[in-house]
Parts: sequence; structure tokens; C-alpha cells
Amino acid sequence: MEGLQQRKANEGNQVAGNSRIINIDNTSSTNEKPQADHQGMHLPRFNHNGHKVTKGIHPDGESGRKGVHPWMFLKIAFRSSSMASKFVNILWPFVPAAIAVHFARPDAHYWIFALNYIAMVPTANLIGFAGQELARKLPKVVGVLLETFLGSIVEIVLFMVLLSQNHDNILIPVIKSAILGSILANLLLCLGLCFFVGGLRRDKQEFEGVVSEVGNGLLLTAGFGLTIPCAFFFAVGNTLPTDDLDLLVLKVSRATAIILLVAFVIYVWFQMRTHHGIYSTILEEDERKDADRDKDLTKHKLTLTECIAALLLAVACVSLHAIFLVQEIEFIVHETEISDMFMGLILVPLVEKFAEHLTAIDEAWDNQMNFALAHVLGSTLQTALLNSSLVVIVGWGLGQDMNLNFSVFQVVLLILSILSVGNFLRDGESNYLEGALCVLIYLIIAVTTYHFPN
Repeated sequence: MEGLQQRKANEGNQVAGNSRIINIDNTSSTNEKPQADHQGMHLPRFNHNGHKVTKGIHPDGESGRKGVHPWMFLKIAFRSSSMASKFVNILWPFVPAAIAVHFARPDAHYWIFALNYIAMVPTANLIGFAGQELARKLPKVVGVLLETFLGSIVEIVLFMVLLSQNHDNILIPVIKSAILGSILANLLLCLGLCFFVGGLRRDKQEFEGVVSEVGNGLLLTAGFGLTIPCAFFFAVGNTLPTDDLDLLVLKVSRATAIILLVAFVIYVWFQMRTHHGIYSTILEEDERKDADRDKDLTKHKLTLTECIAALLLAVACVSLHAIFLVQEIEFIVHETEISDMFMGLILVPLVEKFAEHLTAIDEAWDNQMNFALAHVLGSTLQTALLNSSLVVIVGWGLGQDMNLNFSVFQVVLLILSILSVGNFLRDGESNYLEGALCVLIYLIIAVTTYHFPN
């Protein structure tokens, strides 16, 4: 009798143990909440790598570690998010070299400019990678928005440095060109490369209409807002004295900047609150299409502390390089054939958007076109709605006459680029031909602006 009771007890323990194993396996899913046992206690959640998931952290971003582990941090950061990003990390020796040359040889203007320009590439890449690691720890939509914002940190820093170093409005043309250059680099170069690279592996790639339609509509709104001050300038230019006209254009620009800032807030609210479910479903579905998803999930990840430390280090380096770079722009423009238009429209945006471009292109290569579009269009809208407004408002606070009165040439480039990209996005499909056409348009703009006089 006692032997029978003992066997029943053992069988009961085995069933309970199996139920706990099943419970843990079920909670490893990223879409399910931890189950509770019969005593009301919550079992711990484990992700795909068997790591216990920290409360508030998305399972895909759980590292299984806490704090900072220097060797592991360096190993993960050097590996980066893709092979292209990994090769970019080879440029890190340029970072101390650029800082050293600035202080040791202040008269070597060409070397200072070139070294700091190159040094911004790996530091911007680290911002992009740390932002991507941090985004993995958050819900999908919030993560994409945060990653896009962090990717634009380099641009914001450069704009603020340009404003602070501006004397007698010498750098105002460069700032204006950089605003439009960032938009063009995203819409034509980055999106074109996404279409082209993704199309090399597939006949076509499809993306959801809600992502492209909302983005394209907001781009048209932003383009309209950025061109109004220019239209106003030419509409009333012959009826007012120059000083009065400049003052009115400045007032119109500041009012437009505030309105565009409101538009950006509404756009973020639309994505994060009222239509969060739609975007979350689209991005989660897109994530399942990732050709390297299994490989990415098993990679070692940065801890939350390491993400923050990497961002602080990278932003500090980017700020230094931006200051040293901007200090040499006036010399480079005056002493070489490089015009302020080419400097602002092509050279500055290429380095400030480098990390974002690599991320989006890698996503397109992995067949995650909705993610790629979210990054490209999100970054473009942040520049057009947020960053351009911040430049005007901060300039207002610094007592500088920063306005949105772009040249006719720049306005034509902006409007035609928005219309061209909108036409490619209309059918919800992309291929390498459309990508190649976007890149070729960007090259035409680059050649034209190179020969543009100061």
C-alpha cells in the first residue's frame, strides 16, 4: 500500500514538473504573457536563447547579462549589425587621429577636415548600432521611432554646431543646404539603394500601403511648408524694401517652423497611440520575413547599461568631430572649388546619415521592406518636420536670422524628388530598376551642385 502511494506521488511530481517545463516553454514566446501556476505565482519568462527576461524588456532584446562587461561589449560592438557595419568599424583609428591633429596641427586645415569627416563615420555607426540594440528591448513601434530619432542625433548635433559657429550669417547657406540635402539623401540615395539591394535577390518586394501613404502624404505637407517662405519672398519681393522683406520672410519662417513642429507631434502620436496596433502588426509580420532572423536572435546583445554607455561615448565623439569639422568649412569653401551648396547638399548629409542608411539597406537586403521604409521615411520626416523647425527656433533664440527661404534651385529639387519617390511608392512594390533610377537622380544632383557657384 505504501509502495502504491509512493508511485502515485512520484507520478504526480513528474506531471507537475512537466507542466512547469511546458509553462516555461510557452512563456518564451514574444507574444504571450507569463502563465501563473495553481498557487497564483508567476513563472519567469525565458527568451529564445534561454535567458531570463527582465521585467520591461522585450524578449528579443534580452542579453542575459547586467551591467557592463568591457570585453563582451567590444566584441559585440565590433561585430555590429551587418557585415557592412563591421567593416566600417575598421575606421575607428581615425577617431583619435582626428582629435590629435586638430590640437597638434591647427594650421593643417585640409587634414583636420578630412580626418574628422572620416572619423564621424564609425562614431555615427556606433550610434546606429547602439540605438538598434536599445530598440530591440522596446515594443516594435516605439523601438523604430527611438532608433530613427537616435540615428538623427548626428544631424541635430551638426545643425546645432553650425548655428553656434555661425558668424555674420556665413554658414546659413550651408545649414539650409544641409536640411534639404538630408531629405534628398534619404529619399533618393538611401531609398534607392534599399530598392536596388533588395531587388538583387528578388524580382520584387512588397510593402504595406499604410506605411508609404502616410509617409508620402506627410512629405508633401513638409515640402509645401518648406517652400512657402521662398514663394512668399518672390511674390512680394518687388513691393518692399530689402530689410522689410527679410524681416517678413523671417517671421513667416518662424511661424512655419512652429506649425511643422506641431505636425511632427501629431505624426508621432498617430504612430504611437491611435494607430499603434496597425503599425505593430505590420512590423511584426515584416520581422517574420527576415531572412537572417534566426541568426540575429541568437547573437549576443548589449545590456541596457552598455547601450546607454555606447550612445554617450558615440555622441561625445560625434560632437567633437562636428565642431572640428564645422570650424574648417569656411576655409575649405574659400580655398577650394567646393561650393557651399555642394558642402551642405551632398558632403554633410552623407556623413550624418551614414548609420541610418546602413541600417535601412541591411533591412531591405533581408526582405524587411516595411522596416526599411519606416526608417527612411521616418528619418526624412524628422528632418523635414522636426530638425528644420529646431534649427529655426534655436536660431531665433540665439538671435540669428535663420529662415526657410531656400533658393529656387533647391525648392525645385525638393518638390521633384518628393513627387518622383511618391510615384515609386504608389503601387506598394519595388524593384532594382526603381532603385537604380533614384540613385541616378541623386548623382545628377551631386554633379550639378558641385559646379554650383558660391
